[in-house]
Amino acid sequence: MEYIEKDKDIFERTLIEALASGTGPDIALLPQDLVLRHSDKTYPIPYESMSARSFKDRFIEEGEVYLNESGILALPFIIDPMVMYWNRDLFSSSGLSSPPSFWDEFYTIAPLMTLKDDDSNITRSTISFGEFSNVTHAKDIISLLIMQAGNPIIIEDSLSRSGYRAVLSERFNYEIAPTDSALRFYTEFSNPTKESYSWNRSLPSSLNMFTAGNLAVYFGYASELSEIKRKNPHLNFDVASVPQARDAIRKVTFGRMDGLAILKSSKNISAAFRAATLLSDAKFISALADEFSLPPVRRDLLAKKPVDAFRFLFYDAAIVSRGWLDPSPRDTEIIFKNMIERIVSREAKISTAVSSANGEMEKLLNKLRAVER
Repeated sequence: MEYIEKDKDIFERTLIEALASGTGPDIALLPQDLVLRHSDKTYPIPYESMSARSFKDRFIEEGEVYLNESGILALPFIIDPMVMYWNRDLFSSSGLSSPPSFWDEFYTIAPLMTLKDDDSNITRSTISFGEFSNVTHAKDIISLLIMQAGNPIIIEDSLSRSGYRAVLSERFNYEIAPTDSALRFYTEFSNPTKESYSWNRSLPSSLNMFTAGNLAVYFGYASELSEIKRKNPHLNFDVASVPQARDAIRKVTFGRMDGLAILKSSKNISAAFRAATLLSDAKFISALADEFSLPPVRRDLLAKKPVDAFRFLFYDAAIVSRGWLDPSPRDTEIIFKNMIERIVSREAKISTAVSSANGEMEKLLNKLRAVER
């Protein structure tokens, strides 16, 4: 078995060119947000080969985005959950002993921790919510809030033209539509008329603001731990779970997952399935997780918590990680950006911006199906 690494920026083009020339690989390690986009090129693993029950018993819940009517789109391989990094010095100097566990606590602490100069320019921020372009992982953070509110963003729908349906604007029997509620909270912190005002588009990226010691909390991935340490070795920070809504029934964070997808170009589908199964067994996944200091995607391995303080929290985050099948990452990035900017600029009401975004995502899904055919 030969493994070839490809740069993420040219991965799609390289894969398509290889398939077109008949030299495509047997298995590709596909990021979760590319699985749906390339579903026409992958071979779904039949449930006769691995049952849905066996899959659910083996892998974390986020992996279930790979299950559909035709089979298993990919086997979970890597999970990188979102966590909350927090500046211990900033919290201590504000008289706070620990970071928030619930989102509504930010309404109270933002006025305490955010500092402005004589011209009302923000010099120290509590939370980097409200804008898009200078918020690192903005789309993922917004997705997290929407899913926490009770909206899965995209669902499988056999009656839909595309086989999937965008549900960003649906209410799901809530009094307030979950996406509307999530975006109202997110945009609150960029409103200068609010006491919780803590962020604007003139500030540096949230990652740079945090590593400079001027942002109290940063929402990033477990894999960013070493980068944060490298950028500022003297930064006194810690890691905590992503806050939840106070009335939440279950905990949720966002996770980036990579899966082992068998390609239709494989000359031996059975051998490719055996290789993918081998690569996702406990021994290999455990070694992989240790190598990259990430939590494993397997339930049996997550039951054995590490002693390392950071990885202990990463394991907890992996258990509650969720995600969604993105029809086109670059396009949905633009859709989410436009949605936020229309709300912040007051060009559109929240519900109107959400409805428009939902329509654009539905077009992407239908476009995928047209390409498949």
